[in-house]
Parts: sequence; structure tokens; C-alpha cells
Amino acid sequence: MTTLNHIELTCPVCASDFSSQTVVATNGHGGKRTDFHERASGTQPLPFFVHLCTQCGYAGVTRDFDEDVALTDILREQVWDGLAPTVHEEAPSGSLKYEHAAKVAEWQGYEPRYLADLYLRAAWCCVDEKDTEAERYFRRKAAWRFMDALADFDNIPSEERAVITYLVGELWRRIGDERLANEWFERVVAEIVDPVEQSWVMMTAHQQMVEPREWFD
Repeated sequence: MTTLNHIELTCPVCASDFSSQTVVATNGHGGKRTDFHERASGTQPLPFFVHLCTQCGYAGVTRDFDEDVALTDILREQVWDGLAPTVHEEAPSGSLKYEHAAKVAEWQGYEPRYLADLYLRAAWCCVDEKDTEAERYFRRKAAWRFMDALADFDNIPSEERAVITYLVGELWRRIGDERLANEWFERVVAEIVDPVEQSWVMMTAHQQMVEPREWFD
């Protein structure tokens, strides 16, 4: 069960005060998909880990609304020009919130992996929203950012590279590009640093090439 709490936030772009909800407690009893999308029983918590100002479109996690957040004039202009026109409702969807948060983070120069995580969560929200076209769009954005992160060996610790490589393959599989998916699944072996601890990654990558499944056991 997911427990939510109401919080009051002030937008650092337009200074608007607004109410939002944040996650107090949740559980993963609904299972986990093979792209690591963990399901909770009852209300899904994902949309409530990010917040969006419906006046200007600025979005981010709770710390992005702290009083000491310093934003440049250029970023404020980007928010007003690029995000404000897309906000048309008082209760924005989870995918829109994550998309806006990703764009703000990208404009601020955040690392590709952080951007990838935001786009991946936008895709997960689209699953619950039953928007398959947007889901594939965000999966592509996430895959590209994870690929950018893997290209820079300083971005991802060596012990995490195999999992991220597998995830890129799984994203392409769910997008529908089997050839590209298998290319990335095959790369997993080369990224293994501990054959015992990471054996599950190798087995899962092989499973997804031979007989794909949607959920972990």
C-alpha cells in the first residue's frame, strides 16, 4: 500500500505556491518487470516522487524546490518558453512530470545517467497511463541517455555497467527493435566483473534473447 502526504512548495521559477503530494511509504508487492519497473499494490507511487508547477511547468524532486535553489535567467526563460505552453491541467500526469523534470535537468547540465533514470520513470508511468506511443518515446530517450552514460567510463562504476548494459537491451526489446536489443544483451558478458554475484544478469540477458519474459520470477 502506498501512503502519500500533502506538502506545500514554492516554485523557484515563478514564485507560485502550490500543493503537491509526496510518498511516505510504499511496497513492491505487485512484482517487478524485467525492465526493473517495480509495482506496488494499490496506488502506484511513481508520479509522486516528482512535483510540477502548473503555472510555469518547472518540475523536479523535492530538493529542486528548496529555498536555496539558484536558477539562471536563461533556465527561467527556457522553462517559460519550453515548458509552460505544455501545461494544460491542474493534475498533470506522472509521465509529464518526469518529462519536464528531465528537460530541466538537461538544461542544467546533469549527467546522462540521471536523465536516463527520469526518462525511464516517465516510460513506466506511461505503462500505467496506457499510452504505448509515449511509452516507446520515453524508452528511446532513456536508452540513448544510458548509452551516453556507458560511453563515458567515469560515469558508471564498473560493477554497475553489466546491469545498465542489460537494461539498454531490455529497453530496445520493449521498443520493438529485436536486433539492437540482442546486440546489447550480447555485450553484457564483457561487462561482468564478478561472475558469481552477477550471474543473474548474464542469465537474464540470455533469457531475453531466447525466450523473453515480462516479469522477474
